Amino acid sequence: MSLERELMKRSGGKCELSGTTENLKVYQILPTRKGGIEESILASAICIDQIENPETTDPNLWRCLNDSMWSEHLPVQIVSWRMLSRLGKQDLLEQMYLDEDDLAWAKATGEGDDENKLVHKDSNGVTLQTGDSVVLIKDLKVKGSSMVAKQGTAVRNIRLDHENAEYIEGKVDGQTIVIITQYVKKI
Repeated sequence: MSLERELMKRSGGKCELSGTTENLKVYQILPTRKGGIEESILASAICIDQIENPETTDPNLWRCLNDSMWSEHLPVQIVSWRMLSRLGKQDLLEQMYLDEDDLAWAKATGEGDDENKLVHKDSNGVTLQTGDSVVLIKDLKVKGSSMVAKQGTAVRNIRLDHENAEYIEGKVDGQTIVIITQYVKKI
């Protein structure tokens, strides 16, 4: 039986992460040890694209991890662990159990290495994630324009600067601006 057929049977014809039935593909979990069904999952093209391209990660897509992390199949658990780690979902990671060898496999790609990872924190020390909403805690003059972003302005769907933990980006009055994290509070 082909690998794809075996995975279709195991997953019931659904993405093992999100549960969708469209654009399903075999995803080989790297680094491989033996190959085959014990190191592969059936996933949607959207999930695979976000797994392979961390900069395109959409936190809203990965709400499905609350369910897939409990899968009885180790490859699904490994990918769930990696994505939870990437998203900084420490509370869910603490609920998962992987034995020592499996945890080493999950960490093999560098997901979960906090050593060089930038952590964006608001004025209260709360960790910020891409897609969060924040409120400005003081009036901010926007450099290069006459605009002043007023205290109390909500900035939705922020993006994190991957080079500086002090900066986030967001839209204020339809204009994308860079905001210093010490002047915001997470909503």
